Amino acid sequence: MSTLKRFFQDTLIYGFATVFPRLMNFVLVPLHTDILSREEYSVNTVFYVWAAFFNVVLTYGMETSFFRFFSRAKEKNNVFSTAFIALTTTTIVFAILVFIFQDYLINLMDLDPFYFKLLFSVLVLDTLVVVPFAYLRAMNRPIKFAGIKIINILVYVVLNFYFLWFVRDYPQFAPQFIIDNYEPKDIVGYIFIANLAASAITFILLLPYFFRTRLNFDIRIFKQMWHYGWPVMIAGIAFVINENLDKLLIKDMISDEIMGAYSGCYKLAVFMTIFVQAFKMGAEPFFFNHAEKENARQTYAEILKYFVISGSIILLILVGYIDLFKQWVIRDSEYWIAISIVPIILLANLFLGIYHNLSVWYKLTDRTRTGMYISIFGAIITISLNVILIPIMGFIAAAWATLGAYGAMMLVSYFLGRKYYPVPYNVKKISLYLLLSIGLSLISFIHYRKDYWIASVLLGIFVLVVFMLERKQLNKILKQ
Repeated sequence: MSTLKRFFQDTLIYGFATVFPRLMNFVLVPLHTDILSREEYSVNTVFYVWAAFFNVVLTYGMETSFFRFFSRAKEKNNVFSTAFIALTTTTIVFAILVFIFQDYLINLMDLDPFYFKLLFSVLVLDTLVVVPFAYLRAMNRPIKFAGIKIINILVYVVLNFYFLWFVRDYPQFAPQFIIDNYEPKDIVGYIFIANLAASAITFILLLPYFFRTRLNFDIRIFKQMWHYGWPVMIAGIAFVINENLDKLLIKDMISDEIMGAYSGCYKLAVFMTIFVQAFKMGAEPFFFNHAEKENARQTYAEILKYFVISGSIILLILVGYIDLFKQWVIRDSEYWIAISIVPIILLANLFLGIYHNLSVWYKLTDRTRTGMYISIFGAIITISLNVILIPIMGFIAAAWATLGAYGAMMLVSYFLGRKYYPVPYNVKKISLYLLLSIGLSLISFIHYRKDYWIASVLLGIFVLVVFMLERKQLNKILKQ
């Protein structure tokens, strides 16, 4: 089996563990947008924006560090044990500090006190299982990894439907203790309760891995992992800013209703997000494990090319059929006022995926600090464009700011990578596929909106061009 073919198989396996939960979350969008007002959807969004931020802070790059050092360590148990003890200790300290300063944090985060307690309970449980999940990926245990991820999301989805739909509409069939404590006016809180229940079950399922090895904290290993990981944490914080600051600024600078509509339409880009996340899940261990292979750089170049092809097809499909998707996913037409952001966000996420691919150079050369600087650069662009343009252009400025940030990060990473870890990317072909898909998407969205025959023809043109240029390489891969 060729190395490239093995990569695609690994990405498919681990990608499913990412795709399925994302799809299930996507299934919840119609439920949430039907039941929640735009203001309530705004509260839901704020909760998960803060969750994303603290998730990065609490893990402080330890997951990526784990892959880096576990893959090349002779005493792998020492790496596992050190990472596990470090994250557990810092999580406990964090929980104590939150308890002490909870009043200040509640005011800062603008969250209901009950939601605040739910948020930090979820964060503690999710952080404690980071190393066990990373261990499953590093040891190539995709079935168990995927199984636990699927159980987690199924619990979350089922409880969402139970509390937001079943108990609400059919209270006569619900247990009396549920009815006695049910608050239909506080419906958004049940989304967070469902999340806490799913996180608790995941924690229980992974509990055996807490005792899988003798505890041994190696300060030398920890210093190496910290040195490697803290720039990843800063880069992660910058990513959270790039991905979420726009929503908080729209809430403060425009209104909760517009922020809710923006966040709802943002969900229509989920298929591109799923694709990028699935790629990242499969690629990160693969890049580290194959770094010493003779043809590693050529393999990385081929992976980027096929990533761009796949992402371009997703872009064309979602833009061409956007009005069908919006009716299926967001049935409340009040949310549609922000539909124009979707093509921009789709392209922004495609650029982000390219950036993740290009980031192989600073991860393999241990220049994670440079990756941090690139992410900070992107965050500065995000903050500047949002603050300057939202008062002038409205919510659409936030989408353009996201595209500008990810596009700039992609270009900077490419040019720095040429210097420190040159990979023979086929820039001409990649640029052709990108420009062609962008051009065809613009034609579809601007001139042939809701004309699905034309959208299909434009998609067919792109696929035909790819087939003509790649058929020899594809046949070679399939025959190996």
